[in-house]
Amino acid sequence: MAFGGLLLVSVLLDDLAARIRVPGILMVLLLGLLIENHVGVAGVKQIQLLSLDQAQQISQVSLVLVLFFGGLTTNWTAVRGVIRPAARLATVGVVMTAALIALAVFGLTAATNSSTTTTTATATATAILPRILFVGAMVASTDASAVLALLRPLAGRLPKSLINLIECESGFNDPMAVVLSGLALALAGGDGVAAGVLVTDMVRQFLLGILLGFMGGSLTLQLLGTRMSLNHASMLPVVSLALLMVLSGGTFLLGGSSLLAAYVAGLVLGNGPSLDRASLAEAHSSYAKMAELLLFLCMGLVVAPQDVVNVGGLALILFMIMQLVRFLMVHALLWRTPFTSNERIFVSCAGLRGAVPIAMAIDAWASGISWGVSMPPLALAVVLYGLFLQGFALVPLAQRMKLTLPSPQPDSASAA
Repeated sequence: MAFGGLLLVSVLLDDLAARIRVPGILMVLLLGLLIENHVGVAGVKQIQLLSLDQAQQISQVSLVLVLFFGGLTTNWTAVRGVIRPAARLATVGVVMTAALIALAVFGLTAATNSSTTTTTATATATAILPRILFVGAMVASTDASAVLALLRPLAGRLPKSLINLIECESGFNDPMAVVLSGLALALAGGDGVAAGVLVTDMVRQFLLGILLGFMGGSLTLQLLGTRMSLNHASMLPVVSLALLMVLSGGTFLLGGSSLLAAYVAGLVLGNGPSLDRASLAEAHSSYAKMAELLLFLCMGLVVAPQDVVNVGGLALILFMIMQLVRFLMVHALLWRTPFTSNERIFVSCAGLRGAVPIAMAIDAWASGISWGVSMPPLALAVVLYGLFLQGFALVPLAQRMKLTLPSPQPDSASAA
């Protein structure tokens, strides 16, 4: 009953956010933070609206739905012109971002421990390596939905290639960041495991995720092509959701990345010539919206507001490092492309963080690693800084840099 009520309130807040032109995830996050998760005590056991294990399960399922929808709505024909720069940003860019942020965090940590001995410093560096790698991976991906929500006042007035690049990069970089975070968690929990084994495991997850996702999406296309009774608006969502359940669970059991498989399967289905893509995308937009709302609601419930306040200073430093790293990375990878200097600056500023860092932070917390408990408040604080400090500056920045096309209203009024 409580979750039904909270989900209903989240939907209403998301609708209100669209009217006042702010990201719905911001208001849902604040709702979760304001609601007390501890509702009572039965004997020695505390009663909670949401436990950590439940939050992790919800976050994993939600992330599968979000990534599948991201692949489903990536139109190869529309984004063909930006595939190469977007792929560079989503692969090399994610690795560069994660590595540079981890290096900066390591430098700050080493500076604070400058008085320690060489032996102690080496042991400390070995201990914190997985943690700083995870932090870098956690904040390396971007969220197009948050950016587009903030750019609604400029709908239809920004260059199409610029919007396609932002959307395409955000769709591609999520799986890469998830795989890197998985490597960091494996390093943290891999006592006695050789680095080569961990790297091999990461490569296997990556390749199996791509292979099984492609095979699952292709087989579904064949099934729907031969059984036309399933290729209807009423059946497509059911068949595709069943595929997603079987595919993500099967890929996980075989040792692959279920999230990457979900994205690739969505990509194959979304670009299939024989499907009613409009009906499929409409149905899964509802699934993805529900998943996103639940993900941010869960994050707000399981994280105490005072914990977010306590890491506010550290999160602000991390946020500033992120902005500098993304600025350098975007300019380096988009050098000698058709994008102008102003467009590159705008792309670097449009790298808002959203659902993926939240889900990865919950996963680290639920893994039982000692430093995992500090990740959700840090991720939440970074996302909030991005929405408040970075997000609301996007529209004025686009206008100041003269990236917007003229509004059609004055022309129609003058013609009349």
